[in-house]
Amino acid sequence: MSDAKTPLPAEALNHLDALYNLARWLARDPTEAEDLVQETYLRAIRAAHQFQPGTNLRAWLFQILRNTFFTRYKRKGREPEVMDPEVLDRMSTLEGPTGVENRLAGPQDGTAGLDLTAALKRLPEAYRSVVLLADVEDFSMGEIARIMDCPVGTVKSRLFRARAILKELLRDYAS
Repeated sequence: MSDAKTPLPAEALNHLDALYNLARWLARDPTEAEDLVQETYLRAIRAAHQFQPGTNLRAWLFQILRNTFFTRYKRKGREPEVMDPEVLDRMSTLEGPTGVENRLAGPQDGTAGLDLTAALKRLPEAYRSVVLLADVEDFSMGEIARIMDCPVGTVKSRLFRARAILKELLRDYAS
């Protein structure tokens, strides 16, 4: 990407918002999502020589994002989580003994958008990613398979199961 003649850097920036949206769903933290997108672009720049012109740049960037997320996730699993004692004290005094549980339970105000968000959060990551890539980002089954590094049949079955789970979780909204 260091070559000034290549349009890859400008084209890659066209996908910034979509990458950030997926990063927010994966990381569940805006700051973490920003770091994840930044790391994705850094890795894309470093691997620009591996990108084949004429192929799907968007799918390539999404694959880098997911791989980066899982690399971080595995690394975090090996590292002990360090929390500032002051933050812990503030959390316990502001939220009370059940505050964290209530926050993790998802929104309870009955609005469809928030209930959909809560339902998506309840899906296993592989199902959630397939739904987001297919229904929000409008990738084809083949592109999703490439991004997730799995067969197309697996993508189709995950999408079918995810939609069935969402349908059940959101059955109160059926007319």
